[in-house]
Amino acid sequence: MKKIIYVLSFCALFLTISPAADAKGNKEGKEELTAEQKVRLAEIESRVSEIKSMDLADLSNEERKEVRNELKEMKAEARQLGGGVYLSIGAIIIIILLLILLT
Repeated sequence: MKKIIYVLSFCALFLTISPAADAKGNKEGKEELTAEQKVRLAEIESRVSEIKSMDLADLSNEERKEVRNELKEMKAEARQLGGGVYLSIGAIIIIILLLILLT
């Protein structure tokens, strides 16, 4: 009986936590990307593929740091442009439980 109470309280705890997406505000009117933003995302993708194909062993430590910082900046910019889908932990747990129960 105690196990059931612990499991239910654990699930209730995660269901009551507000997801991070709600903290950012209302996103009902999701905006489409402009042509400039699409071009910039394509540039970021091509640059990332270039960096992945590079042999980083030939670079010095300073050059590696520059490449790493460039990747971080591009990742932040792509996140800002692209947006994304955020799921709360409670929603993930419910989805996993449904998958387990239905299979």
